[in-house]
Amino acid sequence: MTESTLPFPAFAEELLPGGGHRSFVLKRGELLRLTDLNGNANVSLTLLNAAEKTERLNLPDSLKGQHTAKLTTGHCLYSDMGRVLAAITTDTCGWSDSLGGVLCAEEVLHKYGQGRYQELRNGAYRNGTDNLLVELGKWGLGLSDLLMTLNLFSRVDVDSAGGLHYVPGNSRAGDLIELYAPMDTLVVLTALQHPMDPNPAYAPQPVLLTWMKAHPEVAEHCRTSRPENERGFINTDRLFA
Repeated sequence: MTESTLPFPAFAEELLPGGGHRSFVLKRGELLRLTDLNGNANVSLTLLNAAEKTERLNLPDSLKGQHTAKLTTGHCLYSDMGRVLAAITTDTCGWSDSLGGVLCAEEVLHKYGQGRYQELRNGAYRNGTDNLLVELGKWGLGLSDLLMTLNLFSRVDVDSAGGLHYVPGNSRAGDLIELYAPMDTLVVLTALQHPMDPNPAYAPQPVLLTWMKAHPEVAEHCRTSRPENERGFINTDRLFA
């Protein structure tokens, strides 16, 4: 990824390997780009207010308040206090799944078979629950704090009978998602296959993480896309007034 392709100069870049997990504070005014390097990536993500961690991502409010069943460019990720934890300023694959959640260790064993560290070392099979809990533990948080997760790059459709259907190939190599932080936001994520991915082989894909300092105008189309988002940004800005 060359700097000329970025909307702002990058100040940090890191590879998140398939199966890996990270957590960090995306500070107010920063932009995080996630790039699917090989295609078919999935990044399970949760967000919290870095200064008050009892405030965290609320996906039902994010969908209801924006009158949508999917999250993509122009949408906001709301906290349970009506503030904007992050705004999706760019999304080239067009859909991120808010329904599928993550797998636990028992589900990974059932789906992919045995993949122990003793034999596979760093290739051992990981699961979303444990990966996210490892990162939450670094911030004094635990199982009761692992609530809602958004699956970036993945798409799940709902049919007229309420059935859920995973859509393969939603993200291709080079697709990217950019998240702008209008507040100091604790980002917790892991790069693992979507729970509904029909691939029977354990094959999580890597993602490139790129951090940039951004201007607030980069999220203006998110602020103005709905009257609800305008109020959400105002609620968020009041924290820093």
